[in-house]
Amino acid sequence: MADARSIARNGLDSLLSAGAHKAQCRATLAARHEMNLELGEITLLRTTFDTSVRLTAIRDYKKGSSSINKSDAASIQQAAHEVLAIADASAPDEAYDIAERQPTKEFSTGHDSPDLDKMHVRIKEFLGEVESRYPQVRIMQSYVDFTRQSECFVNSNGVDFVSNNGVYHCVFMFSSKEGDKVSSFNYTGCSLRDLEKDFLDSALLDTLLRQSVEQIYARPLQGKFVGDVVITPQCFMDVLYFLTESISDSALIGETSIYKDKLNAQIANPILTVHSRPVSDEICDGYFVTRDGYAAENSTIIDKGILNTFLLSLYGSRKTGLKRSVNDGEAFVIEPGKTMFDDMVKSVEKGVLLSRFSGGSPADNGDFSGVAKNSYLIEKGKIAYPITEAMISGNMADLLMDITNVSAERTDFGFAVLPYVAASGITVSGK
Repeated sequence: MADARSIARNGLDSLLSAGAHKAQCRATLAARHEMNLELGEITLLRTTFDTSVRLTAIRDYKKGSSSINKSDAASIQQAAHEVLAIADASAPDEAYDIAERQPTKEFSTGHDSPDLDKMHVRIKEFLGEVESRYPQVRIMQSYVDFTRQSECFVNSNGVDFVSNNGVYHCVFMFSSKEGDKVSSFNYTGCSLRDLEKDFLDSALLDTLLRQSVEQIYARPLQGKFVGDVVITPQCFMDVLYFLTESISDSALIGETSIYKDKLNAQIANPILTVHSRPVSDEICDGYFVTRDGYAAENSTIIDKGILNTFLLSLYGSRKTGLKRSVNDGEAFVIEPGKTMFDDMVKSVEKGVLLSRFSGGSPADNGDFSGVAKNSYLIEKGKIAYPITEAMISGNMADLLMDITNVSAERTDFGFAVLPYVAASGITVSGK
C-alpha cells in the first residue's frame, strides 16, 4: 500500500511533468475508528479510511489548485493536467509562490492505534454516570473516535515534511426533558491524547450537563440593559475566530480589517495574552506544517493586550509587504488570570453568563448581534436563573478592550486551552 510520501511525490512529479514551473502537493491518509452513541446506547462501530491529495501548480504567475480523494497514478496524472488548465485560465499574480527549501523533517505525536476496549469502557461509564446523575438528559448524535493521520507535504523547491498524529476526538450533543418541558440543545467537544480521564471531567461536560437540566425551566428575560458578560471558555472561541479572520490574508489584503494599522498597538485589555501553540505539549491536536508549506512554530498573537503578529500566509505576506506568520493560528492558549470564576461572578452587578451565541458573523467593524443560548442572568453577584429570548449585541473590538477579568481556571479542549473571560458594555435585550 502506498504511503503519504510516495503519493505526494507522485503528485509533485505529475505536476512538473504537466508543465508547472513551481508546484506543491499535500497527501493525507487517515484511518478513523468511531463509536457513535445516542439515547443511552452505542449505536454504531465503524472504521473508515480517507485519502486526500491536494495539488497546486504555478505557471507564468498563474495558479491552479485541486483536491482529489484518489491516490492511484492515473487519477493523479489526470488531476495534475486539470490543475494546469485551471492555472492557465486564471489571472496572473506575481505574489503567487511556494515555500523555500527547508530541512527535511518527520514529525510524530500520539498513538499509532486506538485502545478500542478502553473507548468502549469509557463510553459505557459515561452513559451510566449520565443516567445516574442527570436522568433528564438525552444524549443525541454523539461520538468518540480515534484518528491516525499521516500527511506529507512536498514542493518543487525541495520541501519534504511528513507528519503523523494519533488523537481521540469526542463530540457530545444533548438536551434535557422533564414532562412536557425541554431545554435548548447544547454541545461540547474535545481532543484527547489518551483515555485516562473520564469524559465527564473533559471540556466542561459535567458542568454543561448539570446546566442542561437547570435550563429545562429557563425563563424569558425581561427588559433591556447594558451590563457585563461572562463568556465561557467554549463560547470565547467565537471571539478568537473573529480576531483570526481580522488579521488573516483576506481582511488584510482587502484592507477591510479593523486591525490593519494595529500591529504592535494595544487592541485588548493588558490582562489578555493569547498564544497560538500548534507544536506545544499543551496541545494534543495541533499541526506541524502550515498550509503554505513551512514547519510550524508557536507564537504569541496578543501579548498583554498588544497585537504581536498578523496571521499572513506566504501569499498574504507578498501581497501586503508584511511579515509572514510562523503558523496558521488556532491551537489557542490563553494565559490564566488571577480571579477565580466564582469571584468573577460576584463582581457582576447585572449581566449574563454567556454559554452559547447564535448569530451571524460579526461585521468587518466588529459589530455583532445574536441570541444568548444556554445562558444565565447574573444579578448582584449571583447567577440568578437560566434565560430565554435574550439578545446580546456589541462590538468585538470594544469587547476585547473592555475585558475586566480572565479566570484562573482554564479548560483544556486538546485543541485549545481557554479561561472564562468577563467584559463590560454589552447590550442585553429581553421581552
